[in-house]
Amino acid sequence: MKYLEEYLKYLKYQKNYSEETINSYEEDLVEFIYFLSSENIEILDVKYDDVRFYLMELDKKNNKASTVSRKLSSLRGFYKYLINNNYLSNSPFSLIKTPKKEKKLPRFFYYNELEEMFNSIDISTPLGQRNRLILEVLYASGVRVSELVNIKLKDINDEEIKVLGKGNKERITRIGDYAREILDLYLEDGYKTLNKNNSDYLFLNNNGEQLTTRGIRYILDQIIKNTNIKKKISPHMLRHSFATHLLNEGCDILSVQELLGHESLTATAIYTHVSTDRLKDVYFKTHPRARK
Repeated sequence: MKYLEEYLKYLKYQKNYSEETINSYEEDLVEFIYFLSSENIEILDVKYDDVRFYLMELDKKNNKASTVSRKLSSLRGFYKYLINNNYLSNSPFSLIKTPKKEKKLPRFFYYNELEEMFNSIDISTPLGQRNRLILEVLYASGVRVSELVNIKLKDINDEEIKVLGKGNKERITRIGDYAREILDLYLEDGYKTLNKNNSDYLFLNNNGEQLTTRGIRYILDQIIKNTNIKKKISPHMLRHSFATHLLNEGCDILSVQELLGHESLTATAIYTHVSTDRLKDVYFKTHPRARK
């Protein structure tokens, strides 16, 4: 596991990857290493045929194409690191093709569903104020949950919030009147109760410590349970909703790309499919000569 430990430190200290991302890489790599161990193959002795056999094993376990693609990405990155550090001269993954991903549109909430979620939260308590603010900021700004938990008080300037995104890149996100109103209430009331340890972080747990990404997921699960919504919630669905609703209301895709912090326009383009599908549905339902 020497090479794995080195690589994980590299991801943490040089690539500045989040804990969640590093854990994902580690999970994929450990799975591959166990496979190699079962076949009595050393990490530095892996050949093209070994990789092909591993992919066959993944297929037998009914892994989705997207899952296999992610695992391959993790392994390619690991072996690229081994080459760059002169442990290897060639990667056994160089001739391996990535399986075509099934096209999967992002899941999002309709605005009436979000309204129900907002209104289900009791903001008379410190935790209620915090939870409402979590929901408002995720939807108002489109930030990732990993960015949300790292927001500090000094990062907030009126309706602007500075966040640290992927690759340690800073960007400015914005929030509107609804989020700003609950933010003011939280800072004047609930935050003072929760902040038992004089923390710099905005979102705190009951012990006054920084909320984790897992904590955010738990909170959102509890919020959805208090509504009539049957969808399974995830923090990323609020990011998807943010982007989809902006495009539906006429925002240009380049602005959405910047607000989301996407490096590539390709990553943002998937939301245009959601918007187009909605327009098509509206057209066929409303145009008098669209259907016989």
